[in-house]
Amino acid sequence: MAPPSLFLSDFFGRDSNQKGTPVVVKMENQNYSLVQIDGPEVAVTLKSMEKGQKGKNAKQFTWVLLLRAHRAVGCVAWFASGFWSLLGAIKKRFSDRSSDDSEKPGKRRLYKFIKAFLFLSLICLAFEIFAHWKGWQLKKPEFQFPENMGNFHLPETEEIKGWLEKAYIFWLSVRVDYVAYPIQMLSNFCIVLFMIQSVDRMILCVGCFWIKIWNIKPRINEQVNGPGDDLELASSRFYHPMVLVQIPMCNEREVYEQSISTVCQLDWPKHRLLIQVLDDSDDENIQNLIRAEVNKWKDKGINIIYRHRLVRTGYKAGNLKSAMSCDYVKDYEFVAIFDADFQPNPDFLKQTIPHFKDNPELGLVQSRWVFVNKDENLLTRLQNINLCFHFEVEQQVNGVFLNFFGFNGTAGVWRIKALEDSGGWMERTTVEDMDIAVRAHLQGWKFIYLNDVKALCELPESYETYRKQQHRWHSGPMQLFRLCIPAIIKSKISIFKKANLVLLFFLLRKLVLPFYSFTLFCVILPLTMFIPEAELPAWVICYVPIVMSILNILPSPKSFPFVIPYLLFENTMSVTKFNAMISGLFQLTSSYEWVVTKKAGRSSSESDLFAFSENPRPELSRRVSDGGLLELGNKWKEESEKPSPELSRRVSDGGFLDLDKLKEENAKPLKEKKRNKIYKNELALACLLLTAAVRSLLSAQGIHFYFLLFQGVTFLMVGLDLIGEQVS
Repeated sequence: MAPPSLFLSDFFGRDSNQKGTPVVVKMENQNYSLVQIDGPEVAVTLKSMEKGQKGKNAKQFTWVLLLRAHRAVGCVAWFASGFWSLLGAIKKRFSDRSSDDSEKPGKRRLYKFIKAFLFLSLICLAFEIFAHWKGWQLKKPEFQFPENMGNFHLPETEEIKGWLEKAYIFWLSVRVDYVAYPIQMLSNFCIVLFMIQSVDRMILCVGCFWIKIWNIKPRINEQVNGPGDDLELASSRFYHPMVLVQIPMCNEREVYEQSISTVCQLDWPKHRLLIQVLDDSDDENIQNLIRAEVNKWKDKGINIIYRHRLVRTGYKAGNLKSAMSCDYVKDYEFVAIFDADFQPNPDFLKQTIPHFKDNPELGLVQSRWVFVNKDENLLTRLQNINLCFHFEVEQQVNGVFLNFFGFNGTAGVWRIKALEDSGGWMERTTVEDMDIAVRAHLQGWKFIYLNDVKALCELPESYETYRKQQHRWHSGPMQLFRLCIPAIIKSKISIFKKANLVLLFFLLRKLVLPFYSFTLFCVILPLTMFIPEAELPAWVICYVPIVMSILNILPSPKSFPFVIPYLLFENTMSVTKFNAMISGLFQLTSSYEWVVTKKAGRSSSESDLFAFSENPRPELSRRVSDGGLLELGNKWKEESEKPSPELSRRVSDGGFLDLDKLKEENAKPLKEKKRNKIYKNELALACLLLTAAVRSLLSAQGIHFYFLLFQGVTFLMVGLDLIGEQVS
């Protein structure tokens, strides 16, 4: 039997042997010869000629062919140029290779699984191509379960002529009898989880729309005497409790100065405010810089303290726990926490603290994050989509309807009594913020989220930094889930709140989401290409994910052009999230690692300040205690007449610091050269998905082919570290 045609048109089910009725058309211009038209478009041509329209002559037909040929050549050249550039990037990455963390012992389990999966897929692909060349039917049979297996055609004995054919027939029988059914069951299970999570996301979006329509938001319980008075201003004018502000940091060379400077400018009575700079840096030069910055503001009259631990245990939780053990903390009622890269608005405390008045059950007020570098590169744009949905939808809906959500670890104000009743900061997980929030919720404390109060911060600009951050964010909740289950069951909160904690907060949003994302799109989908008896519908692959991605982008409508890259990148990140979830659930070694997120030191511009506040610039409208306006011009003049802060910066012993020496030490190059890394898990999955894409061509699955192709290319780009900050 002759081998079938290998043209792509055959793969997608097009009938290349279809012939139209030959028609001879006589041109009006006798200088040209007769033209034979052959094809399904003959009827349309005859109909147009009957209406009196002139047909194309031979010269025009030639020009059309030349134009189409030119377009085809241009398209091929574009693809060739892009492919050549990709090969150049791959060569450059491998020539200057720096391995990822999967090289370490104990972190190669997932990589070994993917590599074995890829090896088997290549063998299966070779068998399938051979079978296709022999002319055997490879299209998906119309069955799903074992009782329908009789519809499948196996080659007869006389068709088998060699050992390779026998091996292929054995694989077909094993595939049909033993492999297809469990894979179909796993696929159906993941589809059910996918639909449950999609329904949960749609309910959150409906809740967000309801909040927007009815303008539901936390309001201060304060009676305002005059109709023209500002509510927050009237509340804060007579309510100034003792507030402690903490800035935990560790080796934050790039951002320590702007963070301390911004917090020191908070609009709150100085005698009722204390700022703690909690420095865990192990670099002596950075310690000196931070200490000098603290003393500079102390000389200006700011009540600020520098603390450095000698025994650095427990990471951020240990740092905060040590600071809360000071004797003077008992004199304060509230504590505000800001990470080193956060820049709160000067009126931050006046917008948050009044919510605690006459509300003794309130334990936490959380504000929103906005990002100074959200448009820096593609990676920051995609992160901005995720975090905008998290704050605009998840946090706001849970805060309004449940009075509970996960504390974000920064840009929030706690009632110190709530922290003490909940057991204080604990070092048992890498998500100390979620830990304290869950324990406070079990004690009956309520939370509110203020979407209108915003604090500027930074997004990770390199994939390596973002990857480590996501690993910590997804392994910690699973650690906490194991530890909190007994406390949740024994707690006195309602059954509804217990169910929300266990089923929605932990299982659905922290465990199910990374599980089905990785299993469905990175394991089952490639498997169904090599085992066509197991079906994965096109709506699961394409339509529902696109709808969910559009819902995610609604809080940041300017990011709508990135809906497809966002969908593909989220599937790519499912590898990291799934690995982190497994390590946290089974308490593997990697789940206890804490890597400080690197910052670039992006300071806020004036346009950023206007972007996250509807009010005019705070310095221009800030009122003093007597109700008058602050003369900002005189303030700027005084600041300009002062010497440079670097020249007058003092160290803790009261002497002057040698600025030249400090700058020289600060300018020393790092010992290790920064390089773009190669990520083996992502590269192996890229090869696997591209192999499955080739296999999908043989079974004429168009949507599956395009999804596998683009998803494989996305994995390849991420694996070669071509997304995010490029390091030379």
